[in-house]
Amino acid sequence: MYDVIIIGSGPAGFTAGIYAARREMKTLIIGKEAGGQLIWASEIENYPGFKNINNFDLIIKMQDQVKSLGVELKVAEIQKINKIDDVFELSTGKETYKAKTVIVAMGLAPRRLVIPGEEEFTGKGVSYCANCDGPFYKEKSVAVVGGGNSALDAAEVLSKIAKKVYLVHRRQEFKGFEALAEEVKAKENIELVLDSKVKEIIGKDKLEKIKVVNVQSGDEFDIVIDGLFIEVGRIAHTDLVKNLADRDEGAQILVNEKQMTKTLGLFAAGDVCSGEFKQITIATGEATIATLAAYQYLQMKSGEKVKPILDRSID
Repeated sequence: MYDVIIIGSGPAGFTAGIYAARREMKTLIIGKEAGGQLIWASEIENYPGFKNINNFDLIIKMQDQVKSLGVELKVAEIQKINKIDDVFELSTGKETYKAKTVIVAMGLAPRRLVIPGEEEFTGKGVSYCANCDGPFYKEKSVAVVGGGNSALDAAEVLSKIAKKVYLVHRRQEFKGFEALAEEVKAKENIELVLDSKVKEIIGKDKLEKIKVVNVQSGDEFDIVIDGLFIEVGRIAHTDLVKNLADRDEGAQILVNEKQMTKTLGLFAAGDVCSGEFKQITIATGEATIATLAAYQYLQMKSGEKVKPILDRSID
C-alpha cells in the first residue's frame, strides 16, 4: 500500500516525488518514459538555476534526485484506475498497485503531422515548443505549422527572434483569436503560406528544407529553413480518469486550488490540467501544491495533527 502513486515521470511527476519523499510518504512513480514532454525540447534556457541545459541532462538530474530520496520508479503504463472505498487500485494489465492517494501528472502529447522525416529530425531542427527552442534560431529562417492560437503565438514570438518566419496553414482562415491573427499578418518578416500543408521534412544530418503542397492546386514546392515548429495542438490522454475527474473540452483535467479533482484523494498537476499556459515551472509548481495537499489530506483522514504545509526550510 503506497501513500501516493504518481502517474507520469516528467517534471511534474518528479517534483511530486521529491515533495512526497520529504514528507516521508511511501511513494511510487509510474511513467512510460522518463522526462515526459521534456524529450521534445532539445535545450532549455528558462528553467531557474540553469542558464542553459540539455533536455536529457535535466531529465537525468531530476531522476537521480528522486532516486536518491528513495522513491520507487517503474516504467509502465497505467491502463485502469478504480477507487474502492478509500483505496485506489491501479492496473497496468500485468500488475496491480494500491494507494491512498494518486497524483495524475502524465502531461500532454504533442499532436504530430505523421509525415516522412518528422521523427528522424525531431531535436534536429523539428520542435514542438517555440518557447523552449525559439531562441536557438536567432537571425535564422523557420517555419510554423498550424492555424490555432498556439501556432499564431509561436509565429509572433519567433518573428522577434528569427530573420524569417513562414506560417503554414491548410486553410485560408485562422482558428485563433482574430486580434492575434491580425498581429501576425502585420509582421513584415512573417510570410503566410495558406491552403498548404507540409508533405515531407528533408535533410541530411539535420533539417534543411520542407516540401509543401497546396491543397487546392496540388502544386508542390520546397521552403529552405533552419527550424520547423509543429503547433497543431496537444492531446490529453485522460480517459483513464474520465469517471473520477471532470474534464474540459480538450479532455484536460479540472482541479481546484489544491489541485484536487472531484474525487477525494485524486489530484492532478502539470500540462494535463486545464489551463492556458504550459511551462515546466508551472508544472513543477502545481506538482508541489498537489503533493502537499495529498499529504494534508492523509493527515486529516488519519486524525493526526496536520503539519504546516508551508515548508520554509532551505535544506
